[in-house]
Amino acid sequence: MLSSLPREIVIGIRVTIVFAIATLVYGLAITGVGQAVFHDQANGSLVTKNGQVVGSKLIGQWIDPQNAKYFHPRPSATVDPATGSPLPYAGNNSTGSNLGPSSQTLVGRVASSARSNSAQYGTPNGGTPVDQVTTSFSGLDPDITEANALNQADSVARARNLDPAKVRALVEKYVQGRILWVFGEPHVNVLQLDMALDAGEAG
Repeated sequence: MLSSLPREIVIGIRVTIVFAIATLVYGLAITGVGQAVFHDQANGSLVTKNGQVVGSKLIGQWIDPQNAKYFHPRPSATVDPATGSPLPYAGNNSTGSNLGPSSQTLVGRVASSARSNSAQYGTPNGGTPVDQVTTSFSGLDPDITEANALNQADSVARARNLDPAKVRALVEKYVQGRILWVFGEPHVNVLQLDMALDAGEAG
């Protein structure tokens, strides 16, 4: 059959078959290496509690701002994809606000958030941490800065009747350093920190 086809078509069929096989082998090999060497990461870095999945280290979760017993993630600009209404930490619609520094909407929102945070948490000597009043690019950031977590620590301690010093020490325990000691900033995973609180690690 192939002998009756033009030479270029035969070559094209053979190349297609070779690349299809190579792609399949490559995909299986990478999947196998991922499962063997990076099993946790390859499966979504899931976090479990009592055998049940409660979240992922990579995807932030919204916590009601009125719930003072937990540390809160940074604000989120994600919206409900069906209605366009604000829906913080909508995992099916990762997005930022796309507002630039000259936007009066952004300036007004940040100023309002700063006032609210100052009333709830107080204003530290260095001022309100920027990630406490601004959204992330993805809208799903699972981490906050060390300064943000420490700024919330006393409020969480009061809500749980805990020693503030122990809550601040718990924050420091869960601070993760820069990637390869170079990239990014020290940060705290909110889900892991809140789970540590529920587990009684701060008393």
